[in-house]
Amino acid sequence: MKNKIFSSFDEAVADIFDGAIIAFSTFGTASQAINLWEALYNKDVKDLTIMGNMVMPIRAEGPIPIYGPSHCVLQPGKVKKVITGFTSMVYTSRGEANTDEFSVAIQDIEVVPTTFGNICTKLEAAASGYGGILTPVGIGTFLEEQNEKFVVNGKEYLLEKPVVPDFGFVKAWKADRLGNLIYRRGQRLHNPLVARASKVTIAEVLEIVEPGEIDPDHVHTPHLYVDRIVKIPKGGKGSAEWDEVMKVQSFGPGGSRRRMMEAMSGRGS
Repeated sequence: MKNKIFSSFDEAVADIFDGAIIAFSTFGTASQAINLWEALYNKDVKDLTIMGNMVMPIRAEGPIPIYGPSHCVLQPGKVKKVITGFTSMVYTSRGEANTDEFSVAIQDIEVVPTTFGNICTKLEAAASGYGGILTPVGIGTFLEEQNEKFVVNGKEYLLEKPVVPDFGFVKAWKADRLGNLIYRRGQRLHNPLVARASKVTIAEVLEIVEPGEIDPDHVHTPHLYVDRIVKIPKGGKGSAEWDEVMKVQSFGPGGSRRRMMEAMSGRGS
């Protein structure tokens, strides 16, 4: 049996090469492989293409934003192209999250604006081996400039061609040593598709169990799609203990999310 368990996040990303395409899930820290991104931040690599729903600046304490790909964008030359839905903070009341540094950095990168649904369509085409998928999404918009148009039975469609990621960063709740994955809640939204579409899928997980301990009916991503697994250490970023601390910091007295909600409701100072 091939050993898919890696001892560190740095080891798991060690062979990511210049110009690689990386797909990822971006729905908060609960579903995002933030430790793999931090390892990539520490790796000397350049000209990456990254593909996910959101690439935007959200800072934690300290110099490195915790939301995955954004701190790699801040490194000159590391990222050359971004395929994403948006690169700015959509929660306008959280103005402190928008940094001038990030705004300047993203200007030097090729940004391909793509809806989340169409990102999924590109990945589905890659996962299924299709030459492309016809979709009506984007008809009458700037997406017509990026895609070929076809008419089928009198209706217009755009051809979304596959993008095959060299590496996929996913986060799961539980894995067995074979690589079968179970996701929890928001983790299941995008991670399974990233895992299926990528040539090499790297999963950071909260728990690793032995083969046979996961009911086959509960498997969300079969082991054939998973190449590497790294366990998040207790108390580490993305762990259950870390999440509890983050909730207190965000929603407790003086927390950033509490301030945001108070401002939105008119109860803030």
